[in-house]
Amino acid sequence: MSATAAPVQGEAFKKVHNILISQPNPAVRSQYDDLEKRFNVRIDFVPFVTVEGLTEKEYRKNRVYPNDYTAIVFTSKTAVDHFFRLCAELRIKMSEETKYFCATETIANYLQKFIMFRKRKVFNGNKSIMELKAYVQRNKEEKFFIPCSDQGNPELFKFFADLKVPIQEAVMYRTVNTDLTDLKDIKYDIIAFFSALEIKSMFEQFPDFSQDDRRICVFGTAANKAVTESGMTVNIQAGTPEVPSIAVALENYLKISNKPQ
Repeated sequence: MSATAAPVQGEAFKKVHNILISQPNPAVRSQYDDLEKRFNVRIDFVPFVTVEGLTEKEYRKNRVYPNDYTAIVFTSKTAVDHFFRLCAELRIKMSEETKYFCATETIANYLQKFIMFRKRKVFNGNKSIMELKAYVQRNKEEKFFIPCSDQGNPELFKFFADLKVPIQEAVMYRTVNTDLTDLKDIKYDIIAFFSALEIKSMFEQFPDFSQDDRRICVFGTAANKAVTESGMTVNIQAGTPEVPSIAVALENYLKISNKPQ
């Protein structure tokens, strides 16, 4: 793996012509359309990883069934989708007494697609399951179950272990690399990453990737850590109270790099 550090700060605000975001093209991309028009840049969306669900046959090999558990932990809408998909394929009906612990209010609200919300007991944090410590302790006699990807969730398992509350992991979906062959000879001024898995995918497919004068934008601490550990330098940080999104981070940067002369 070859990765060259970013240029010194004095060169970091060179004019930007094109930006690559390692995610699928969003259904609503008005913020990005606005950036393209205001700063005369092109923004491309290419997912570096995709999620695929386990088949019913694959899942049955686990011999772990959701209806044997009384409290389900959700850390993403993806987990919710695959949990209820597999329940349907396995012809499993969850009890109306099941409790649901959700990392965010958005995930909790998303549950309404699948359950009669008023009949269930749903708890949610603002950003993380870790905010539900008191609720987990209050319900420690429940049998906890977490649908997750093949990457697992070490932080969450440590959280439950520290509380001395058992939790059953169940892999219901997996993350696979997207074929990035078409990007081999394309150079972008900025590449934006949302997760460590996206960075891993890039280096697995382009082991000799060199940052050179590209600027790296990341969302969150995990992506920041992965970029740094790969030998690259983070130039643009998102996912903080001051800079809550990639779009805001790019706007702040472009105001300097692409300001009218």
